[in-house]
Parts: sequence; C-alpha cells; structure tokens
Amino acid sequence: MVQQKHSNTPKIRWLPDRRRLHFQHGPIDLIVEAFGEEEEIRCAYEQAAARFRTILQELVQELPELREASRHSVRRFESPIARRMARAVEPYVPAFVTPMAAVAGAVADEILMTMTRDRQLDKAYVNNGGDIALWLSEDAEFEAGLVADIDNPDMLGRIGICEQTPVRGLATSGWRGRSFSLGIADSITVLAKRAVEADVAATMIANAVDLPDNPKISRQPAQELAPDSDLGDRLVTTSVASLSESEISLALDNGMQEAEAYYAKDLFYAAALCLGGQVRFVGEPMINPAYLAHEPKPFHQVEPADRNQFA
Repeated sequence: MVQQKHSNTPKIRWLPDRRRLHFQHGPIDLIVEAFGEEEEIRCAYEQAAARFRTILQELVQELPELREASRHSVRRFESPIARRMARAVEPYVPAFVTPMAAVAGAVADEILMTMTRDRQLDKAYVNNGGDIALWLSEDAEFEAGLVADIDNPDMLGRIGICEQTPVRGLATSGWRGRSFSLGIADSITVLAKRAVEADVAATMIANAVDLPDNPKISRQPAQELAPDSDLGDRLVTTSVASLSESEISLALDNGMQEAEAYYAKDLFYAAALCLGGQVRFVGEPMINPAYLAHEPKPFHQVEPADRNQFA
C-alpha cells in the first residue's frame, strides 16, 4: 500500500443513483443511505453531513495516542469516537493492537448514530470501506453479499440480518484490502453488535490467518510503505504466491484458533474466514451459503425532495 494525498476539504455528493450519499474527507470514505419518509430522510442526511464535517479534525488531534499500542488501562480521549475505539480494542490486550484497528467501524457507528438520532426511519446504513453500521426498524431487513476474494468478487452467499438479530455491525479485513495486514487471509467477514467491534475482530482474525516464515509470502515493514503507520516496523503482507491445499488449511487453522477464542469471549457473533478458495465459519449461522439461491427482497425507497443541498 502506498500513501495517497487526500483532500483537506470534506466532500459530500450524491452518487449516480441519487439515493445514496458519498462522504469523503482525507482517508475517510463513506457511503450513506437512509430509507423512510421523505422529510425524515432529508433530516437524517443533514444530521449526518453536519457531523461528518467535524470528524477528521477531531481524530487528528488525538492521532499520536491512537497510534500507540493499547494496554489494559483504557486511556482518556476527548473524542467520543476515540473513546469507542479504545474500548473496542481493550479485550484483545495483551496482543499487539492499537485503537486505529477500530477507526473505520467507529466512524461508521458515529455517523449512523447521528443520522438516526430523533428520526423515524425504516432503516439506514453507513458503509466505511466495507465496515458497515446498521440501523433497522421493526420488520426491516438488510442483506449483504459474502465475497471471499476482492480481486475476484464472486459471491459465496448472503448475510441476512433482521431487526430481531443482535447484529448491527459488519466488517471485512484481509491483506488485499485498503489497510495493512500481518496475515494472509483473502478476506475475513465479521458480524458483531456494532461496526467498531466487528472492525477490530476482523483485523485480529485476519492477522492470525498466517504461515510464519513461509517463503511464498512477501512482507515489508509497515513504516517503509507508510511512515506514519501505527504498525511501525512490524512486517505486513505485500504478496502471497500460490499455496498448496495443506498450506491453506494450516493458515486457516491458525486463524480459526484465534477466532474461536474471541467468539468464546463474546467479542462477535459470526465470522467467515476465506483463503485460497477455502472458507471456514465461526459462531452463529448468520452467514449462509444457501442465501445465494435467494434473491434479496426489494426495499421501498422514498426519494428525498430537496436534492440541491448536496453537490
């Protein structure tokens, strides 16, 4: 991964379908959508946009501490997002983890909470690069596709979530994604109570799907790829050559060992571990390949009336 130059100005615009909003500021890149009555959607979007404009600077002010390894005593942060990040990673200590492992999910949760506050919506979601925060009213449903390899995005199945289930956060991680990984997982998908919790769990499980010292795996110190990385000189995966079936199985076994330990601590509800065409599942049966044969139910979308307030 190479560092990219990001705009210092928050950008909020409609996507071509004129239903979803795209929020972008520096490294934060969100897709936001709300469903419900016209006026409620408009107000929800306005609330989300107002909060979004303040988030990056809020986090930057505490960035040095957010990049430090977490410990059992949760540090005091001014930002509610930073506090949420610190709380989410604390259960994984003493393993190496920084609050930055939770940043994408925490931002998604914050925008979702802001846009749904005092609103009467049918449902809403905030997608932060694959880390998704959900809000569902009674009888509402949300479905997402399960993809094993982002370079070959064939769906393995569907994730179905309804209002009665406790899941309100989804996250993905893996060495092919936009963030560094210490492991070799093609993708890890986690369902949890909130996106911030799913984010950390996906990151930690992805790190554990690994074959230490295997010559087929190329690694490089994170700080050589991104000098300000919270991973410092830890080796991150840059490429993975073709692995044998036994090597794939062993790497997944390593990941499963950690995933099952995290699940036993109630840190998430379900997870799918994918590598080299093999898939393993942990936890509740919410990720179901049988969904592949089931077309998602259409959701009624009421169009916001005033479309000139965003670019």
